[in-house]
Amino acid sequence: MEIREMAKIAYDALDDKKGVDITVLDISEISTMADYFIIASGNNDNQVRAMVDNVDEEMHKIGKNPTHIEGYRSGDWVLMDYEDIIVHVFNKDNRLFYDLERIWRDGKVVEL
Repeated sequence: MEIREMAKIAYDALDDKKGVDITVLDISEISTMADYFIIASGNNDNQVRAMVDNVDEEMHKIGKNPTHIEGYRSGDWVLMDYEDIIVHVFNKDNRLFYDLERIWRDGKVVEL
């Protein structure tokens, strides 16, 4: 399976749980850590965890498991590392504070 297809599955899983402002950044030309960042927000900590659970479930169906998940318990900012794809799910306040889109502005926004 191509990395872009995996990114689409993660995107759709976030969208299924009503993720807010889902952004996909292609960072393959500016970083070796991953090819894509997928950034989304939830309206509260429970929604953030539901979005993360759905991504985990959908990726598991295609045989992909994260090498690392961080921040799940707090639900403020959850990072899911799938090696080629890194999924960031924030609550609204933390998304504004950390502003990954600004930090990674050299990445290309991808429409899936």
